Amino acid sequence: MPAPERIPSRSLTDTELLTLLTEGTLTVLGQVGGASNAVLHCTVAYEGEERTCAWKPVAGEQPLWDFPDGTLAQREVAAYEISRATGWDLVPPTVLRDGPYGQGMCQLWIDGPEDADGVPELLALVEDDQPGEGWKAVGFADVGGGRTALLVHADDPRLRRLAVLDAVINNGDRKGGHLLPAPGGLLYGIDHGVTFNADDKLRTLLWGWAGEPLTEEALRVLGLLAGELAAGEPLATRMAQLITAAELEALRERVAGLLDGGVHPKPSGQWPPIPWPPV
Repeated sequence: MPAPERIPSRSLTDTELLTLLTEGTLTVLGQVGGASNAVLHCTVAYEGEERTCAWKPVAGEQPLWDFPDGTLAQREVAAYEISRATGWDLVPPTVLRDGPYGQGMCQLWIDGPEDADGVPELLALVEDDQPGEGWKAVGFADVGGGRTALLVHADDPRLRRLAVLDAVINNGDRKGGHLLPAPGGLLYGIDHGVTFNADDKLRTLLWGWAGEPLTEEALRVLGLLAGELAAGEPLATRMAQLITAAELEALRERVAGLLDGGVHPKPSGQWPPIPWPPV
């Protein structure tokens, strides 16, 4: 007998996805290898709908010297909340809930596009001293044998929005492997556990716009975000449940600083600017 055709899942609204992730039954399929913290590949099912998701239990988090223990899952959710508030939707739907091994972070699993050959390259190493048209230079990288190559990223508006988001959330770990192109020309960023530190921790591969003026779109979004982060506003109240008071105040200051300066931030010089390993 021929295999039955797979019936495609219907599209769900953001509200429906968040309900599915929050209320659905989690079934562990396996563990994702290579991660410093426990990451489980799961399905989540609710009222006839099922999706795959990433489940990161707090119990599987490794202690970090510069972040309070057991807070990475909350920071992942906080990054989603800020992304959602910008309207850019660069972080997959993410919730905090109970599940296998206790409380943790549940995030919609993002499948790559079916035709990988049709996906524009986002990062590259080039032999030239200049990035070339359509690319932005990050810096020179050691490629072995005493040779260096120029690390570049695409001059892509989706990446530029992500660079702004990372500056807002103070992302300490924007690696190449955390960039996920998705069907329909969408781009997502994942792994936001080391974010929202009150100290400057920005480490990223997306330095290509450093010192350049922010786009009018970015300034408009940042202005709206500043209002939503004011004391008593729903977003500010939600963030206060996920990060510390000092971190929330630092978040407000970063948004204000971007608006006042009007440019993409430059490396501070007080912290390695590129995460290791970079991918």
